[in-house]
Amino acid sequence: MSNFTKQMEMWASRFGKEYTDRNPRSLQELESVYKEMYGISRAEMNARFIGEFDKDVRVLEIGAGTGMQLLCLQEAGFKNLYYIELQPYAVELAKSNTRGINIIQGSAFDAPFKDCFFDLVFTSGVLIHIRPEDIAAALDEIYRCSNHYIWCFEYYAPNYTPINYRDHKDLLWKTDFSKLFLERFSHLRLVRQELYKYLDSDNVDMMFLLEKDK
Repeated sequence: MSNFTKQMEMWASRFGKEYTDRNPRSLQELESVYKEMYGISRAEMNARFIGEFDKDVRVLEIGAGTGMQLLCLQEAGFKNLYYIELQPYAVELAKSNTRGINIIQGSAFDAPFKDCFFDLVFTSGVLIHIRPEDIAAALDEIYRCSNHYIWCFEYYAPNYTPINYRDHKDLLWKTDFSKLFLERFSHLRLVRQELYKYLDSDNVDMMFLLEKDK
């Protein structure tokens, strides 16, 4: 893959800024969106998957946007939180809106961290924006950075399905990302997986937690 894909260029541009401006800017807004969309809050989803984790674990979110997901974890007591995001505008908002989170501008394809530096690496609505031809490179980087767990919440379909997004045909895809990880890395096992259907449509999202064999 090239160092800077068409998709990365779009999300780093004004198009991406407008996307960021449409997203929640507070925890209250975030939780309201989740309740309206799924009938359950993001905090409740998180508790099902990582609620029993030691709150001192080192956590990285890739494609962290304005940092709302990390704020949700911080609210739940997690302390060692790291953020990486491509879009400069979102990075500046995250710096303004958060405290005590390690914020770095960067790419899902080239995270500036040592191998196995994190106990948990996660994404939320990020893998869906990476074209199928490039997804392996992103999965490899997530796997490389994690010492123990990989946790994702992404659009779901049994097979790769392109989605027309605001008149663009090459910016959004859904698939079984859990399956992609498990087929690519023999040392991963599935810990938990849940499908969340939208209340107002037949769309479905998937949250899954994977663990590396020790």
